[in-house]
Amino acid sequence: MFISILGSTETAPAAIACSWESPHAGNIGLPLPGVELKLVPHSGKLEARLRGPHITPGYWRQDQLTRDAFDEEGFYKIGDALKFVDPSDPGKGLLFDGRIAEDFKLSTGTWVSVGPLRARFIDHFAPYVRDAVFGDADRAFIAALVFPDLEACRKLGGSGADATASDIINAPGVRQKFSELLRKLAALSQGSSTRVERAILMADLPSMDKGEMTDKGSINQRAVLRNRAALVDELYGEPLSSQVIAVGEKR
Repeated sequence: MFISILGSTETAPAAIACSWESPHAGNIGLPLPGVELKLVPHSGKLEARLRGPHITPGYWRQDQLTRDAFDEEGFYKIGDALKFVDPSDPGKGLLFDGRIAEDFKLSTGTWVSVGPLRARFIDHFAPYVRDAVFGDADRAFIAALVFPDLEACRKLGGSGADATASDIINAPGVRQKFSELLRKLAALSQGSSTRVERAILMADLPSMDKGEMTDKGSINQRAVLRNRAALVDELYGEPLSSQVIAVGEKR
């Protein structure tokens, strides 16, 4: 038996917990005593909002951030989506359904659910990818900034021990492998919300100092896209730059 808990630093941290045996992996349970949970429809999902004595009153000297973090009823917008294990019986608990704060719309109006896409992408590219960030809102298609596993890529490309990160990711064998896997993933995708058209391999890891990585080790998609805006523009540029790996390469 194990216990699942959902919360954040702002919720001190536990807010929802599963303390009973459940046949469903990932069941995060129900709100703890004293916690109010509001589920708000959002792009086909249910956005979770929390209220209670455990919630922070705000962010130190960041009034706008504080205002944006709460709705008109004082519920904290944690940024997660939830769904019921059994919609006909809410008492059976809830499941995590991705990060609403990371999701974005393509220019076609199609929503991209980043959490499941990231998991699928990393699994498909294993063991060569550590993480990936997807963009960008109001673009025609999905593109990725990819943080590769340099040691796995070193072996793939036959790079020596003295090779730099840039040498490793630009090795012909590495680029060929990523190009092949990107095409295969696109062929398996059933629509624009899951089809990644282009990618750039990152030589440097996400920076904690710049807010790209949290102290818990999770990546901050918005910070990465903001700090590397020039690379995002390069991803979507025409003609393709030498850094971009694309499903249909036309340079």
